Amino acid sequence: MSESGQILLVGAGRMGGALLQGWLSKGVAPANIVVEEPQPSPEMALLIRKNGLGAGLQALNGSPSVVIIAVKPQTMDAVLSSISPFCGPDTVIVSVAAGRTLASIERQFAPGAAVIRAMPNTPAAVGRGITGAVCNATVTPEQKRLCDQFLGAVGEVVWLDDEALIEAVTAISGSGPAYVFHFVEALTSAGVALGLAPEISAKLARATVTGAGELLHQSPDAPSRLRENVTSPNGTTAAALAVLMAQPGLGDLLARATAAAAKRAQELAG
Repeated sequence: MSESGQILLVGAGRMGGALLQGWLSKGVAPANIVVEEPQPSPEMALLIRKNGLGAGLQALNGSPSVVIIAVKPQTMDAVLSSISPFCGPDTVIVSVAAGRTLASIERQFAPGAAVIRAMPNTPAAVGRGITGAVCNATVTPEQKRLCDQFLGAVGEVVWLDDEALIEAVTAISGSGPAYVFHFVEALTSAGVALGLAPEISAKLARATVTGAGELLHQSPDAPSRLRENVTSPNGTTAAALAVLMAQPGLGDLLARATAAAAKRAQELAG
């Protein structure tokens, strides 16, 4: 990554900022990074100044090797129009904006532009994200390898062969952290209903989910095996799982929830 050439980050909000910090921690030379963010937060402005990063399109030295676009979907057209003149034939454009297809991005650039569509998630902020990504036919193996490194600076990367599957990625991992956070909210409320003080219930619920997640991260065992390890026959966990695994139960609820998310992602993509 240190010899990647110049990279342009367009949008330095939560996701763009997480990517930027990941690159710096992985050894990308600050002199190779240019950030285009008209309204940086005070923290981001400090990070840019502290590391001597290029600020604004005028800081580009020729065409960048990689452009990462991390802006809101509703601003995409204006952003793509503004950066298109700076992109050369060897530039690869990576969009992490939801709801924009490869074709809609390609139309903003010269014919034959290399474009990647990616869907990271918010745990990227702590280096534990996961990204689903798909390339158009113009992306070269070297460009794909380079972008895998940039996206992988904040977590794992899964490459897809079919762009239509990005909606499924959005429903599972893109939106998935919100499902987990809501589960913690619900578990906290359940503890309060059982008589626990709210602050104690919240602490128990949060630590349980983060601890279980770390165990899942470190263990080679399948989730089903880890679940079985907690479940004694006819015990307390078995009694709870009998409710959660009933038909319809948690599995059915998640299937319907993720189907709704995938449908909405498809609608947003046009």
